[in-house]
Amino acid sequence: MMILLTGGSGCGKSTYAEALCLRFPLPRYYVATMRPYGEESLIKIARHREMRAKKGFETIEKQTDVGGILLPRRGTVLLECLCNLSANEMFDETGRECDPFTQIMDGISRLSRQADNLILVTNDVGADGEIYEESTLHYIRLLGRLNAELAAKADHVYELCCGIPMVRKGALL
Repeated sequence: MMILLTGGSGCGKSTYAEALCLRFPLPRYYVATMRPYGEESLIKIARHREMRAKKGFETIEKQTDVGGILLPRRGTVLLECLCNLSANEMFDETGRECDPFTQIMDGISRLSRQADNLILVTNDVGADGEIYEESTLHYIRLLGRLNAELAAKADHVYELCCGIPMVRKGALL
């Protein structure tokens, strides 16, 4: 089963995603896509990893190429988040050349085949009416295209507002 969680920044998606994962049996994998920058982010990552471990999550740090993940056993996977993954794939520091849309979609497909449940967290971007420079617009278009494609493939799509899930597809679990 695939579940896509979307909404604005700071609307409770991550908290809801973790709570949703706890409804499913172990093992639980948390694919963390944030690229650490500086000491403060490393401290934050360590704190979050410890908090998730207490909830039965095994953290997998993977900033690009999520299709390269090989899970030790089937279970529930929480990918946090498509926004970071998209930026990381677009602006890969290793110089690797790839089509970010295809790379991400193929990676999620490979990950999905290994999981009983896959929960994807993303942001609703591009609806603010602002004018951005071209590289930012490219990122917004990429994320919008990914969100639309993944929503079409997902069994359930929830939009969160103030921590409250609104069903856009499927049923509330």
